[in-house]
Amino acid sequence: MAPMRRGLVHVLAWLLATGAAATLSWWGVHTVMAGTAYDPPRALPVTAADATPRRSQPPDSPSPRPAPSRSPSPTPSATASSRPSAPGPSPTASAPASSGHVKAYDTDGGRAVFDLGPADATLVSATPGTGWSMQVWKTESWIRVEFSRGADRVSVFCTWHDGPPRVEVGTY
Repeated sequence: MAPMRRGLVHVLAWLLATGAAATLSWWGVHTVMAGTAYDPPRALPVTAADATPRRSQPPDSPSPRPAPSRSPSPTPSATASSRPSAPGPSPTASAPASSGHVKAYDTDGGRAVFDLGPADATLVSATPGTGWSMQVWKTESWIRVEFSRGADRVSVFCTWHDGPPRVEVGTY
């Protein structure tokens, strides 16, 4: 009876230690992740006018202007498609407020959408294509979105430091 009791005590001690370790790990990760500024990318609402396939439009054709919202949300400074995703906004969430005109740039690596104002620009969304990852860099006078897959690189570069915003798309 004593060896069986000793075995049961060992199993009970192991279960308590494992449960405590798992709880402590979850609490630590939850605390760190709750303090991050990561917001999942938001998609623009699709209207009947947008129902035509995007491949038939030239890369710098204007997209419809999104509906204004209460406040724009911050965009992460660097993201990759392999990063775990957080729960997205509700389907009724509206797109960020627009100050100029919204233009979409479709590339082999993905799609970047900018709101081009008279003297600056903001990134509305950037979505990598299947099998591609992306990274975003921002400064006071330019935004760069780079899509990558293996050795292939596609860069969408928006600058406005010496005049109105202009966008260049390059493949490297």
